[in-house]
Amino acid sequence: MKTSQQLVTEVRSRIQEITVADLAAKLEQSPELVLIDVREPAEFQQGHIRGAVNMPRGVLEMQIHNHPKVAALNCDTDLALAELAKQPVYLICRSGGRSALAAESLKNMGFPQVISIAEGMADWLAQQRPVVS
Repeated sequence: MKTSQQLVTEVRSRIQEITVADLAAKLEQSPELVLIDVREPAEFQQGHIRGAVNMPRGVLEMQIHNHPKVAALNCDTDLALAELAKQPVYLICRSGGRSALAAESLKNMGFPQVISIAEGMADWLAQQRPVVS
């Protein structure tokens, strides 16, 4: 048996993570990057990063084809997902655990550039970075 924290620690050894400061710098360079907030809708509504799309961890794999950047391509879903997969996909949650698990899941689905935000929204807020609700 593993605890949830042990599982997250194990997963973190297999995925890419960046800090909140790294994400902020990337957003300054490219505000249109693919940022998925995997928290629950109520958490998301309390405050999220501008441009983030809410796809809760529990339904991410089943909903990724509904990402606005997939729909905007207006083509076959598989082709659109392949186009989305060519871009880095950034994932954020409250503390980094759910986003780490989600990153591994998307990697298993064939997304090669999935990045989890290590300390999540808790750190984003602690650094007093802007949010929208």
